[in-house]
Amino acid sequence: MADMKQNLTCRQALASAFQALSDEAVKAGWSEGDVALALAELAEERVIEITAKVIMEGSIHPQFAAAGRHTG
Repeated sequence: MADMKQNLTCRQALASAFQALSDEAVKAGWSEGDVALALAELAEERVIEITAKVIMEGSIHPQFAAAGRHTG
């Protein structure tokens, strides 16, 4: 339960900066849909990078990480 609360607190802390970034991209001429998709893709890439780093450092056994991956 603490992880969910920590995640919510982190999201709340980042929300205004995230919205400002999105607003600036829209002001620069990008559509809201393009901005949302680009931000989601960047976030996904970041999660992949961090997961790979954790696996490489041996904090998570690769078999466990592979079992949690979704395909298709």
